[in-house]
Amino acid sequence: MNRIAKVTWAVGFGAAAAALAGCAPDSPVQPEGPAFATASATRPPFVFPAGCCFYEGRVVRTVVPPAAAPQTGTDNFYGFPAGAAAGQKGVVGVAPGDRDYQGGHWAFHAVTWNVTPYLLTSEASVLAAAAAGDVAIARLPDNDFKCPIQP
Repeated sequence: MNRIAKVTWAVGFGAAAAALAGCAPDSPVQPEGPAFATASATRPPFVFPAGCCFYEGRVVRTVVPPAAAPQTGTDNFYGFPAGAAAGQKGVVGVAPGDRDYQGGHWAFHAVTWNVTPYLLTSEASVLAAAAAGDVAIARLPDNDFKCPIQP
């Protein structure tokens, strides 16, 4: 979590955005080929995280670090700023190929637990947990961000 907090601070999201839990970049991967043959100590402008989020029960990834975009979110993103189950990542409601996917312009929803946290891996599971009273969901438009994903 310390790595995520440092990254979100660096891009200016504030404390609640630490809940992105995975949309923050992991170790950068340099592409291969003649244009990239020279070793560089600088971070490339893109990354390939092991997985940023859950979408319909599977892990999806991003190739760019998130960028703050307050008040502009259209795609649902559920973050867990106040604790989560082991292995929890952010949860997205849409992905490329869905008719409603807007390119990763995420509308941030903070998910807080009313019971012992358990793993949520889809928007349907987040909404079912809310309907059961296990979680509360709060829309936080000031934490909206852009971060395209790849299923």
